Amino acid sequence: MMEQLAAALAAEEAAIYAYGLIGVHLKDNEQDRARAAEQEHRERRDLLVDRLDDLKASAAPNPPGYALPFEVADRTSALRLAVHIEDGVAQAWRVVLPVTTDTERADALSAMTDSAIRATRWRKLGGITPLTMAFPGRAG
Repeated sequence: MMEQLAAALAAEEAAIYAYGLIGVHLKDNEQDRARAAEQEHRERRDLLVDRLDDLKASAAPNPPGYALPFEVADRTSALRLAVHIEDGVAQAWRVVLPVTTDTERADALSAMTDSAIRATRWRKLGGITPLTMAFPGRAG
């Protein structure tokens, strides 16, 4: 379970980093959404840090920067990155589901679902189709 939680933590930290780059390319109301998403990822990150501490586990230190899958230079690429990040977070939380207790499973499912919903909203704003994934959190 610690390995899966550490991967979820890494995904949350990557999302926090990415939203700093995403937000500067969005319109005013979209920037508000990006700030809200970043804040939610920060809260989930903090919960994961506490949970790993409870388990007496540690995660690898986060890097000073993250390799992005493509350059973010405008609104279109920023929205694509937001989709990419949220899909990645959903995938990270999906693998937590089978290794947790009932209470933790509910939290992991909520995190996965929230990311899938945000990805869908970003797809809609960017005109990216399909709007949803058949199995949110599943790679490919």
